[in-house]
Amino acid sequence: MTDGDGFPYFIDAVSRRSGLPTAQAAALARAVLQTMAERVTGGAPDDLVGHLPNNVGGYLTGPAPVDGGAGAAPPPSDAGPADFLRRVEQRAGVDPAAARAGTGAVFATLREAMTVREFREMVARLPRDDGGRPGPL
Repeated sequence: MTDGDGFPYFIDAVSRRSGLPTAQAAALARAVLQTMAERVTGGAPDDLVGHLPNNVGGYLTGPAPVDGGAGAAPPPSDAGPADFLRRVEQRAGVDPAAARAGTGAVFATLREAMTVREFREMVARLPRDDGGRPGPL
């Protein structure tokens, strides 16, 4: 899944895992990765890019586009899991259930594309909720 042509495979895996149509899975993957790029603490998530298809990695390194009505400034990096899911929902234009399913599917697909150590390091850089769990997992 790390070659430059892997984008369709990444989206297909997200679609299968979430049970959502391919177009919706693509929108959700984009929304999750853009929101994750805003939230990752301890510097830019550049270390993830080498493990993603070229078209997917661009969502982690490039600036997240301003979506209609969502505001120009990115939210604080310490926003919790509920805010993460809300932003994914808004960006992808989906309901809360689809946002949750898509987010879980993207994280599961990322886990498959990375080593255990790299995935754990990525998750450790996400803000925690009140219970100490990394958001949005």
